[in-house]
Amino acid sequence: MGFIRNSLPGRDGYRMPGEFEPQDRIWMIWPERPDNWREHALPAQKAYADVARAIAAFEPVCMLASPDQMERAENAFLNVPDVEVIEMSSDDAWIRDTGPSFVVNDKGGLRACDWRFNAYGGDVDGLYQPWDQDDALAGKICDMLGIDRYRADFILEGGSFHTDGEGTILTTEMCLLSQGRNPGLTKEQIGQRLCAYLGAEKVIWIPDGIDPEETNGHVDDVACFVRPGEVACIREENPDSPFYQASQKALRVLEQSRNARGRKLKVHPVCCPKYPVRLPEDYEVESSGHAIPRNPGELCAASYLNFLIVNGGVIVPQYDDPNDEVALRQIAAMFPDRQTVGVRTREIVYGGGNIHCITQQQPRVCHA
Repeated sequence: MGFIRNSLPGRDGYRMPGEFEPQDRIWMIWPERPDNWREHALPAQKAYADVARAIAAFEPVCMLASPDQMERAENAFLNVPDVEVIEMSSDDAWIRDTGPSFVVNDKGGLRACDWRFNAYGGDVDGLYQPWDQDDALAGKICDMLGIDRYRADFILEGGSFHTDGEGTILTTEMCLLSQGRNPGLTKEQIGQRLCAYLGAEKVIWIPDGIDPEETNGHVDDVACFVRPGEVACIREENPDSPFYQASQKALRVLEQSRNARGRKLKVHPVCCPKYPVRLPEDYEVESSGHAIPRNPGELCAASYLNFLIVNGGVIVPQYDDPNDEVALRQIAAMFPDRQTVGVRTREIVYGGGNIHCITQQQPRVCHA
């Protein structure tokens, strides 16, 4: 098993399934980086564990942990048999972006896209260095699973796109056209590569994300597929909100878009938190010179859209905000056949991401 050379997933009959399709397990990484997570990551570890336990009520979780963190991670799940802790090192804990994006065919085949990763912008505006362990992570997971992978010839992260599994991709111009990723490629070329790797036919480009200083605007804070032909999108109605412009642009694009099969999209709006989430005044991380500083009062990309769809459930961020319950009701209405579960994730947001960012689904393969 190893690299597949001189071919692409779409050419080989592979596609990335929609997140709402059946899954085999969820992958996560145990956080520890003291220059990104406060108090040596202890509050973040509790939040990650809460997310993992919520997922484990629906399907198995594989939690990767460095050698130094194995004991702590294992102790967090002593009474949770459906969370398996596996020793594997990484630079940080964003497996959506650094792990494999799995693809399947209709004959029971499972492979993966191994994206090139440069910590969200490399020397231009990357968030940390070095990032070599993160760039190697997808390959190590594929080797452990014994599956082949396609090593991408361009830079992106798994949180920068969503797929409906039927030929349509969502992404943002702010992210994939950023100067720190693929400045030598045009928008058309990037779109073609996305389709070739994900087994798709059409890319819907949303202008902006809501976290330009973190990921350059990943789409998974803004919009996602609920099922083929239906998308969820943040809707901010307060013109004074920092997310208002991005929200309104995304809604306009999606309301005017059709999917790869020519179907006009049905758009489900989801509210934003009533009060923007900011780093607390007592938030301190270690200064290492290898990661961007996190300063008290900075705006966080707190979105209810950064949820994870699992078998029979949806795991949704909560912020102790008046709109938490509103968002849960809105999301539950989109998924009448799934249980909607809220998890408090402020500590994860403080580090730059959320539930979708810290998870990666491995699809269930259907044997012919």
